[in-house]
Amino acid sequence: MKRGLLIIAITIGIVLFSYTIFNKNLPNDNNLAGTTTDSRDSKFNTLVWADEFEGEGMIDSNKWFHQTQLPPGGNWWGGLIQHYTDRETNTYLKDGYLHLVAKKEEYEDQGKIKQYTAARLNSKFAFTYGKVEVKAKLPTGTGTWPAIWMLNKNINEDGAYWDNKGFGTVNWPNCGEIDILEHWGKNQDYVSSAVHNGSSYGDIVKNLGGQNIKNASTEFHIYTLEWTKEKMIFSIDGVEHFQYNPSTKNIDTWPYDSDYYLLFNIAIEPDIDPEFTESSMIVDYIRVFK
Repeated sequence: MKRGLLIIAITIGIVLFSYTIFNKNLPNDNNLAGTTTDSRDSKFNTLVWADEFEGEGMIDSNKWFHQTQLPPGGNWWGGLIQHYTDRETNTYLKDGYLHLVAKKEEYEDQGKIKQYTAARLNSKFAFTYGKVEVKAKLPTGTGTWPAIWMLNKNINEDGAYWDNKGFGTVNWPNCGEIDILEHWGKNQDYVSSAVHNGSSYGDIVKNLGGQNIKNASTEFHIYTLEWTKEKMIFSIDGVEHFQYNPSTKNIDTWPYDSDYYLLFNIAIEPDIDPEFTESSMIVDYIRVFK
């Protein structure tokens, strides 16, 4: 009996010793800062809004608004050449996915004829601070410019959902913009994130970062933003590529302390491949955690 107990005690000791050595050799999370993110470590764990894109046909109008009104001058900013439409051919649900479709087709709207159509969605949900996760495949083709991003609901932009509701009081870029992802077809598989504000915007934006990923247009990837009152962290499949944390937070650098809404869109640039006919951004889900 004593010999048996001794063997058990020795065995337990070996197991405990091995476990201690193994844990000492595990990577220290503090040493991984700036390289990976892990949802288990996130302070945002309560799901507050989501769309899983179930069903068939039109999108859920309780959650989404089609923004179609052209800006003054008849073109979308940056010389973009598409019409955004609210047609099912440009935005639809199928097999549990949202399809945003950019198409080469002549289309007349608001007195303007354009040769391309696409979609631009505004969420009817807005929030301050949280984590956004989007699982998506991106369109392909030189001249395509898909984005998943956020604007302050106070943006003064005629035709936007929240401006229509009377919230539009601040002009861009001072309202603030958060680009969770952008992808240019001319630079296939490079995905970037950025923030625009009074100190960094448009062609002179300096607050940005990105990474090359494999098969951005043929495989789903998870794009994540974590937004706190101190900073924003952007990642793809858990790998961080950009962090925004200005040392001085003021009206120019940090308008990110009030409600923002979500946008999906595909823009068409003037250098679109003449052989382009159609490509889609396909979204499996979008989830917001607080």
